[in-house]
Amino acid sequence: MTDLDTRMAPPGPSALRRAAPALLGYAAVRTLSLLALAVWSAARDKSAYTLLTARWDALWYARVAELGYGYEVRMPNGDVHSNLAFFPLLPWLERLGAALTPLSHADAGFAVSLLASLAAAWGIFAVADHVYGRRAGACAVLLWAVLPVGIVQSMAYSESLFTALAAWSLYAVLTGRWPAAGALAMLAGLTRPVGLAVVAAVWAAGIASFVRDRSTPGPHGSRHMTRALGMLLAPLGTAGYVLWVGHRTGKGPLGYVDVQAGWRNGFDGGYAFARFVADKFTSFPSALAGIGLIIGVGLVVWLYVVCVRQRQPLPLLVYGGIVTALALCASSYFGSKPRLLLPAFPLLLPLALALSRLRTRRSAGVLAGIAVASAVYGAFWLNGSGPP
Repeated sequence: MTDLDTRMAPPGPSALRRAAPALLGYAAVRTLSLLALAVWSAARDKSAYTLLTARWDALWYARVAELGYGYEVRMPNGDVHSNLAFFPLLPWLERLGAALTPLSHADAGFAVSLLASLAAAWGIFAVADHVYGRRAGACAVLLWAVLPVGIVQSMAYSESLFTALAAWSLYAVLTGRWPAAGALAMLAGLTRPVGLAVVAAVWAAGIASFVRDRSTPGPHGSRHMTRALGMLLAPLGTAGYVLWVGHRTGKGPLGYVDVQAGWRNGFDGGYAFARFVADKFTSFPSALAGIGLIIGVGLVVWLYVVCVRQRQPLPLLVYGGIVTALALCASSYFGSKPRLLLPAFPLLLPLALALSRLRTRRSAGVLAGIAVASAVYGAFWLNGSGPP
């Protein structure tokens, strides 16, 4: 298990130089995806930029940034879709960008996502490099870039921003920077509900570190103080927004749960998802999709088991496990599940470690082939129903 208190990172400029090849590779993959989207969209007489900035959640975030909270839509079936379901950090940044630049709120959201995706890639590299070394770090970044739904990393959505905050919070935990870890976890908790996973990772690592210190003689006072500060900061973002929504709706601490219920979002242990998969086997063509879903879920579970067997550091296991469980066991729109798994980058570390052990030419060839397939799929996917 990685020592969370003694292994420290190199200084900033040195760390950036170390990560530069991985970040350049990430930028190349994202550029390829955007070019594929532009070509595919032009062929269908659609605007690639509109697909990236003005669909589904991107519209809701921009509306919050422009008009604030309080907007809701009553659906024909009686469901109420309230913009209180969307956490505030991305809209705040969109509003700031629109205030300081000539950009619209949607443009600012796109800019935030582009910058945040690079910050996320750097954070993923930092974590993987710290645990497994530089080659594994580069492979982890490129694997995250070539995920089939990787195009979401370039959309005016909150996934890139959240992943950046989560990755750097985890890195701060791994290197013993507890106040920074707590502050970043607090910001992650203002970005998405799954910010709870970052909070849990900080707390799990903090408790384990306290226990370890008790069995180690010597003065630990200052370290106890900074660790406690980080742990106290971590939940403030999630708790603050959830309590504010409860006050705003007049329904107390469970007000946010009611807001999510209006979107038919909840946690049912995977029952609704299992029924969705089972329904695919009622006819032959859809049965193939059902088989694909089972294989996909099996792969995700298998990767997490490998993470455990490879003894990943505790905060990575806690974070990756909670993100995966929330994505697979929520009763939300089932087409969103691949997107909801995007922040679960620790699941990619076993694959990154395996790739890093191949010859450079072979690993580069594998990643290049997957990058092309991912770019084509992302363009096809976003020109269809798109990620809700």
